[in-house]
Amino acid sequence: MTRRSCAIYATGIVCAHLLIVGIALLVAQVFQTMIHDRLKKEITLSETSRVFESWKNPPPPVYMEYYFFNVTNPEEFLSGRKAAVKQIGPYTYREYRPRENVTFLENGTKIYALNPKTFVFVPEKSVGDPEVDIVRTVNIPFVAVMNQLSTYSFFLRTFVSMFVKNMGVEIFITPTVHEVLWGFKDPLLSKVHGFKPDVDEYFGLMWKKNGTHEGEFVFHTGEKNYMDYGKIDTWNGLSKMSWWSSNQSNMINGTDGAVFHPLINRKEVLYIFAADLCRSIHLAYVEDVEVKGIQAYRFAPPMDVLMSPKENPTNEGFCVPAGQCLGTGVLKVSVCREGAPIVVSFPHFYQADPKYINAVEGLNPNKEEHETYLDLQPTTGVPIRACKRAQLNIILKRVPGFPRTKLLNETIFPIMFVNETATIDDDSAAQMKTLLLIVTLVSNFPVLIVGMGIILLLVLVILFCRSRQKKNEVKRIDFTEAFHSFATAKDDTAYTQVSDKPDDASQTAATQPTRNGSYIAMSPVDAQKC
Repeated sequence: MTRRSCAIYATGIVCAHLLIVGIALLVAQVFQTMIHDRLKKEITLSETSRVFESWKNPPPPVYMEYYFFNVTNPEEFLSGRKAAVKQIGPYTYREYRPRENVTFLENGTKIYALNPKTFVFVPEKSVGDPEVDIVRTVNIPFVAVMNQLSTYSFFLRTFVSMFVKNMGVEIFITPTVHEVLWGFKDPLLSKVHGFKPDVDEYFGLMWKKNGTHEGEFVFHTGEKNYMDYGKIDTWNGLSKMSWWSSNQSNMINGTDGAVFHPLINRKEVLYIFAADLCRSIHLAYVEDVEVKGIQAYRFAPPMDVLMSPKENPTNEGFCVPAGQCLGTGVLKVSVCREGAPIVVSFPHFYQADPKYINAVEGLNPNKEEHETYLDLQPTTGVPIRACKRAQLNIILKRVPGFPRTKLLNETIFPIMFVNETATIDDDSAAQMKTLLLIVTLVSNFPVLIVGMGIILLLVLVILFCRSRQKKNEVKRIDFTEAFHSFATAKDDTAYTQVSDKPDDASQTAATQPTRNGSYIAMSPVDAQKC
């Protein structure tokens, strides 16, 4: 066997083994299963896991952008006309949210933590100074008091109305942005505080929320089941709420939005519990996106999250009292806001019933600026980019006994909205890319084996073709040499005349007529005469 034949056979054997092993591993998904099992064990809330520190102290910066609706025609609105507002902002604050008092429970399967939030003003990302800029907005404490008195007697409401008028309290006020956010001493609440001490005399949309937490959380660590990673077990000691009118609406589902389980697929429905919204919401897959070179799935709340119970009966549990429901796109949260007629929605009533949008001039809802979404890296479940947008509104309507409201058209009046954003930082993005590269290489190792087998197959084909070509060339050379030898032998053959006469007779032959001569193996025959 020649050296060339040995090379061909060896290449064929290696090629066959590579293709068989590679295809077998590819079909069985051995390496993919192995790397997925590894991710399930690594991505847990334990002191030895790589994600634990980033869960305790999230590295991506979180920014809170506050936008306010400045009322431009207060007197016209009070006289029965449509309200007109103009958006001002953003006033941006950097949010810090480390987890504190972290304690493992039940053999490491659950973890307790507080999540205090601190806000620091960022002037370079803001339109002005919140301690200087004035905004004309609804006097929420006054409206809340009127709403509480709506069930009392007409005479009591009239007495309170006269008392409030003498104090100079109006439906619209002009505080600074800082006062609206972080609180101011309200004269009406101060009077109420005098005979009802549990009522705070200060009011602000973010009053007592700077440096405080939203409650005590107990999370699943994911040790038992990777699908439970980061899910809330209890909030303030409760496994479900009691504000709403159905068990489904009172459920505390999902995570707090900071983490999600690994190996997310596009068909999943993800849940987030939003304490500030007093409920859980679900997110559905929208599209594939790319953030800083990292592929991610975008999830967003679908239309049915705040859909009217007439169109989505599962939302009927959010009507309190039962049967008293608002339309699509808004949610009344009075039950968890001390009875104040507060309504939440997406900014500018995005995805809401057009009647709410048309009731106020100056609104322009659009997907780019007002959609809430979450971009998740599907392999690790890590949020790459988040944008949470929510609007705070208040119900303004006629309250008998308060003359200033007698011409009001009932309106869900926009107060402000917040745009909470976070994007993965560059260092974390680089680490994520490295991790994903390793995962991709290990998962696709069988593909590399099959690829090497295909390359060797091509080499085998080339070697085989060249070997056949060599053999054909050898045969052609042998044939040519044989033909050349035969031709040479033919040219060198001696022709000898055969005759029984003496040699001298040959001398006279030239003078005689030509005969039919004879050559080797032929007898001389005289030419016959005609």
